[in-house]
Amino acid sequence: MFSIGPARKDHQAAIRVAAGLFIPLITLVVLGRLDLAIFASFGAFAGIYGRNEPHRARIVAQVRAGLLMLAVILAATLTARLSPGDLVSPWTIVVGTTVVAWACTVIVGYWRLRPAGSLFHIFAYAAIASVPHQPPLGAAMLTAVATVALCLLIGLSSRVHPGHRTPLTWAGVRAAWRVRLGADERRALWLESLGYLVAAAVAGVVATIVGQSLGFGHNYWAMVAAVVPLVGHTTRHRVARGLQRILGTMVGLVVLAAIVALTPQAWAMVLLIAACQFGAEMLIARQYFLAQVCVTPLALMSTLLVVRVDPLDLLHDRFIDTVIGAVVGVAVVTAPSAWRRWIHWRSRSEQLDW
Repeated sequence: MFSIGPARKDHQAAIRVAAGLFIPLITLVVLGRLDLAIFASFGAFAGIYGRNEPHRARIVAQVRAGLLMLAVILAATLTARLSPGDLVSPWTIVVGTTVVAWACTVIVGYWRLRPAGSLFHIFAYAAIASVPHQPPLGAAMLTAVATVALCLLIGLSSRVHPGHRTPLTWAGVRAAWRVRLGADERRALWLESLGYLVAAAVAGVVATIVGQSLGFGHNYWAMVAAVVPLVGHTTRHRVARGLQRILGTMVGLVVLAAIVALTPQAWAMVLLIAACQFGAEMLIARQYFLAQVCVTPLALMSTLLVVRVDPLDLLHDRFIDTVIGAVVGVAVVTAPSAWRRWIHWRSRSEQLDW
């Protein structure tokens, strides 16, 4: 909680990712098409992958990540369009997002993509499916595809500098494209995907029930927070991520409240979104708490850019949903070890009784 990992040229990846988000968003501001901003925002997630990889591995990772994100975006917007009145019920969001959480975790694992898991895909599917009055499908998907293509170009742009250039040949790309998992890796992946399915489903159900009782929405924020603790090498690390998610969100909400109080124009919000994205990428692999301080205003400003809602409602919903999701995620992470301890305690008790 109070330490920060060493830097690994994080500024290079942060600049690439921030540019891949800023350029499409500022273009949409100029064109007056902020209704398409959410599709650009999630298309830009393709640039997050392969951050420290050589160019042949980076292009493969970003192509795969981009194709998967485009599939999720398409599924999300079709879910909204096929719903009565373009209004998706909270329970449909829970079911659809749970399926996405499980399926994308499996695909990401088989492709060995990093970051692992399906956090971005959960967020993308649920956020887009929740948007009322969807823009034309062609324009939405064109925006997403163009943003992914831009991120691929930005990912290769460092080859212009001879000192940053790494080998990029067709044979090298083909070699990087071939991924094989061993039997133990496949078994671990399927167990991990089950954890994502359970965490997302339980968090979504709890957040929906509590939200309907207390009068708040955005149940998918709880589902996003629930899968955060599932990434980590040890149970202790995973529990720490859950706690850092809650505390980082609290501080991030204070930052967002200060930003909202200034009532920035759309172009200023885009600048702030890009700055938050840069900060998140600088810190995400080094200090998760500080990264969340950047991620929270980034996510909520992206929402305010597209949907006109009361910012106070967003602050309220974000905090409660994050707490619900983080608690569920920590419970899912600690359940196996708690079960093993209980079995061990029971066997010892039986031996003593005997």
